[in-house]
Amino acid sequence: MKNKKGVSPVVATVLLISMVVILAMIVILWFTSFIGEAITKFDGQNVEIICKDITFDASYLGNILSVVNTGSVPIYGMKVKQTKGGEHSSVDAPSWPSKGLNPGKSYASSASYSSYDKITLIPVLVGESESGLKTFVCEEKQAGKEIII
Repeated sequence: MKNKKGVSPVVATVLLISMVVILAMIVILWFTSFIGEAITKFDGQNVEIICKDITFDASYLGNILSVVNTGSVPIYGMKVKQTKGGEHSSVDAPSWPSKGLNPGKSYASSASYSSYDKITLIPVLVGESESGLKTFVCEEKQAGKEIII
């Protein structure tokens, strides 16, 4: 029994504590990946809440896509979800103003969506985050506007 060697209690304790700390860091990093970075707009309000306040009118006649911002929130960009049958794709609205569409302003652009069954316009907002300005695409159900072609 005298020739058996083992790890001293001090070394064992240091190894256990370091393993617990490493596991805790892994769990924290894993958990924070589920939580997105908050994007804020208008006095610190979350941009997701602002999406509910967006109102705009849109039409598509004679290959001209028209949008009028009737709300109080500037629209930085517009995603166009094109649907044909059961398939869809999403593109940016052509020639969207570089500084966005301010309240009361209008946008019109030549675009060919006649080969699709419908298009859905989904607003894009810009807000501040810890890493600077970021864009945020609103949810289609919350702020999207569907146009039947």
